[in-house]
Amino acid sequence: QVQLVESGGGLVQAGGSLRLSCAASGRTFSSYAMGWFRQAPGKEREFVATITRSGGNTYYADSVKGRFTISRDNAENTVYLQMNSLKPEDTAVYYCAARPYSWSGRSADYNDWGQGTQVTVSS
Repeated sequence: QVQLVESGGGLVQAGGSLRLSCAASGRTFSSYAMGWFRQAPGKEREFVATITRSGGNTYYADSVKGRFTISRDNAENTVYLQMNSLKPEDTAVYYCAARPYSWSGRSADYNDWGQGTQVTVSS
């Protein structure tokens, strides 16, 4: 099990940028694939991005490809989500999640979740 704490959310104008961070507890962070998901009001939680244990491979939802970048620092037990060219439709609560070993784009495959951080993009 790993405990996750997100930070970095806030209010930004359309076209702006934010960087989310997710700090993980424990000494086995590098054993987990990490993912970012988001949930807008009245909508289901959706996949945003995921990164493999080593950070060597990343995968993105089509809606954020080319604008968002997921990365990780295993020495610091932290995963990041750099969000550029933000749009109002990116407004949501963003969650990071951890899954042992292999990556997945399905929220049901992730065991551990953070509390979420709100991102609001104004038009």
